[in-house]
Amino acid sequence: MKVTQITLREHDDIEQRLAAWDAGLPAPGLLLVFSAIPLLQRVAAPLAARFSATPRIGCSTAGEISNDGVGDGSCVLTALRFESADGRALQASTRLADMADSEAAGRRLAEQLPLAGLRAVLVLGQGVAINGSAMIAGMAQVLGRSVSITGGLAGDAAAFQETWVLNQSGVHKDELVCVGLYGEALVFAHGTMGGWSPFGPARRVTRCAGNVLFELDGEPALAVYKRYLGDYARDLPASGLLFPFAMLGRDHDEIGLIRTILGVDENDGSLTLAGDIDPDGYLKLMHASTDALVGGAEAAAQAAAAAAEMAGLGGKDQAQGLGLGSKQAQGLGLLVSCVGRKLVMGGRAEEEVEAVAEVFGQSAVIAGFYSNGEISPFGGMLECKLHNQTMTITYLGERL
Repeated sequence: MKVTQITLREHDDIEQRLAAWDAGLPAPGLLLVFSAIPLLQRVAAPLAARFSATPRIGCSTAGEISNDGVGDGSCVLTALRFESADGRALQASTRLADMADSEAAGRRLAEQLPLAGLRAVLVLGQGVAINGSAMIAGMAQVLGRSVSITGGLAGDAAAFQETWVLNQSGVHKDELVCVGLYGEALVFAHGTMGGWSPFGPARRVTRCAGNVLFELDGEPALAVYKRYLGDYARDLPASGLLFPFAMLGRDHDEIGLIRTILGVDENDGSLTLAGDIDPDGYLKLMHASTDALVGGAEAAAQAAAAAAEMAGLGGKDQAQGLGLGSKQAQGLGLLVSCVGRKLVMGGRAEEEVEAVAEVFGQSAVIAGFYSNGEISPFGGMLECKLHNQTMTITYLGERL
């Protein structure tokens, strides 16, 4: 696999830079676009003209991740060229009518992908009026358990008002888009880690519906949450990114999933979370330090690197990062990290991306975004879950 990348800025001549980028190379097999909203809307038409034959998939962000680190207000384009004879990407899109349509929209999306030879799916969804857990469930009903699903929900710089997704027809605020990845030589590896610590008592979920939490311990959920947040409560829902919930089982044990706040309803005292809640489970508030979050990102990268090696990409080369056998191959390190992590780390957000880059070395081009929700297999299994406040890493490469 050959991976190339360019970062566009607000004052760039978009057409001129695109014309010069990768000039003389064959058309990519896949183009990933992670961008601030204004640039995403500007680049859609030039990208369609320059890469008309290439599947294009992208979204708005709360920060762009590239080989150069973390950016704001930029547009990162990453082109993948498959070297195996059967390596290819097929795109699918569907409109999301509203949050209640999430599961059905996931099914519609997956039904467009031929299952024969399908190895994995990369999905991007709008990041506000969506139940990410239900979308994943709908996709899994069609794809089964043998196909990995990875990706994330679009961001809007922590405004939680309007997000955008890019597909072959342009940019849309009410679309889901995915690409199915095919090819016997393709290798996928995943790593997921948080770095958050729970605090306070476990609170029992006494009333919820899907991803809307109405009551904790018989009290309005919003009232309970505000008591914990104190002065931070006046900045809801944005301040909720700093204090996500740990999901606990009926025995109060952590299950490894985190839920973040997407919205609040003062009228009924509810909290809208980014994914489904266990109606028989418990929730506990969480907080984190920058050092803990950076450590979590590094652990996620190490898990992805170890999984890639187990998949047959070769032994560890201490000098170059992930060793890919005698012929040094290049792959993609796709990073989807939660906007809440970026808010906690502030100016030190670069450090978690640097930690991941250190693990992969020269073996992967880094690309990704800060999101409103992260999608990745969970706990070393193929089964996919919606994560919040997590760094998820997908390594995509080819055996040569």
